[in-house]
This record gives sequence, structure tokens and C-alpha cells, in this order.
Amino acid sequence: MKTEKAEPALVDLTHVAEIELFILKRMKDLTLGPHASKVKGSGFDFVGLRDWEPGDRLSSIDWAQSSLTNFSPVITREFEQMSTATVIAVADASLSTRCGASGVTIGSIVARAVATIGLSSALLQDSFGLLAFDDKGRQREWARPTVGKPHVLYCLDLYQRQMSKGAGEEGPEVTDAIRHLRQASLVPVISDFLFAGASDFIKGLSELSVAHDVFLVMIDGRFAFELPSVAAGWIDAIDIETRRTRVVSRREFQRMGARVAEWQDEIRRVARDVDLEVVEVGVDPWQMETALLQFMGDRRLQKVR
Repeated sequence: MKTEKAEPALVDLTHVAEIELFILKRMKDLTLGPHASKVKGSGFDFVGLRDWEPGDRLSSIDWAQSSLTNFSPVITREFEQMSTATVIAVADASLSTRCGASGVTIGSIVARAVATIGLSSALLQDSFGLLAFDDKGRQREWARPTVGKPHVLYCLDLYQRQMSKGAGEEGPEVTDAIRHLRQASLVPVISDFLFAGASDFIKGLSELSVAHDVFLVMIDGRFAFELPSVAAGWIDAIDIETRRTRVVSRREFQRMGARVAEWQDEIRRVARDVDLEVVEVGVDPWQMETALLQFMGDRRLQKVR
């Protein structure tokens, strides 16, 4: 019997351990020495009932209510856990993130950024959640914010599985999903922004800054489009997002990387015009993690309360 080979993880447990050690070294000033925990007592407030979702604790299932629905669906009790802040990573899961070079994809950089932000949040007892979106700026997956490293690992696995799926049903717009969050949150939006309508998407995000602390984490996508020289004068190309084909000249083919840089320059200008800060990260994981941790640390000092 022939079995399909599983796709390699974008961020595996070895990478998680490396990131965690790096975070501990960079943030030791915030964790060393005697200090009281920010979370006191049970730290849980009951907020209502909802359908059970993957990642929920079995202990939170309301068996009495579930029996009334014949366990279809299973009902779970929802709690809000006390924490010092709430962080929602909004991660790009569009098809362009599957592009890459030398074994590194844009999606793997997005996943590593999610891991860095998530693990640093867990270290500082912040609630962490994930919202994955498509090229139309619509929600594809959602993980409610919860405290702890196991939940960060669940979010990473959720993003990995979302990347391996095809196109699914369209969810609500990302801006609407964030707008309905119960409390003010720190919202890093992680993407290469290489999709049509990116400027309008960013302008929509800026409207959320009244209630939430929104900023952009832009993946430098040039590395995935700096293509090798070819002998052919004309090349058949396919747009991975729209599936449309187009014949391009050799000169245009070799300018792909430069065109990506021009597009992302425009994204920076749009973000600046609407007062959204941009953290730029690239292929180098240590540079990326240093930039993110420094920015998150500074942001946390003036976090939304």
C-alpha cells in the first residue's frame, strides 16, 4: 500500500527549542530575580457556552448541556483567563507564502515569526491567539487567546495544517474578526503583502488602531523571486494566487525580485500614511527574532490596557 509522505513542518520542535533559548537570553532581564506572578488566584472567569473546538480542554466540556444536544455539537464552557496582555498574531496563509528558494518559503518565515511572538508572550504570561487569513483578507482559521506554551504549539500546528489545505470556505473579513475581540489587544499582522488589495487591507487595519495596538510585520519577499538566468526569450508563468497564466519576456522574468521590492516599498508608504508601524524581517532567523523581540519589548512597555 502506498502512503503519502507528510509535508515537513514549517517550524518543528527543534526550531521551537532554539527560539525559546534565544528568547530567554534576550528577555532575561524581564524574567530573572524575585517578582510576584501577574496572575493571581484561579485566573479564570466564566463568560459563556459555545461549541467545542479543537484545542479546547476536555475538562471544559459541559457534559450536561452536551447531552441535551445529543453531543452534536459538544458544548464547552468558555473561560477568560487573566493575563498581563492579549496578543493576537494575524498570519498570512495565502498561496504566495508557499513561494521560496533554497528550501526556505515565505510561509516558514511567517510561522517562525508566529513562534517568536507566541513564545515570548507565553514567557511573559500574556494570552496568545492566532488568526490566519487568505489573499482576500478573510479569516481562514482562528485560535482563541490563551496563556501557555502548549497553546502556542497548538497555534503553530494549526497554521501548518492551514497551509497544507486548499481553498476553503470564505470566513469573515479580518478587520471584522479583530473588531469583535472582547478586550484591547496587541495585533501583529505578519505577511509579505504580495496580494491584490493589500493597500485597502492595510487602510482597514488602521481603523482598528483606536481600540487595538496594530502593527505590520513585513516579510521581505525578494529572495523568493530573484530567479536564475534562463536562455529562453519568452517564459510561461503562472500566478499562484489567481492560477492565471501569462507569457513574459526574459527581461521581465529576471526583474521579478525588483518588482517585489517596488511593491513592498509602496506597502511601506501606505502604512506610513495611515500611521501603522512596520517591522521588516527577512530570511535570517536571528535577525528576525532580534527585531521582533526588541519591538515587542518596547511595545509591551506601552501596551494597551
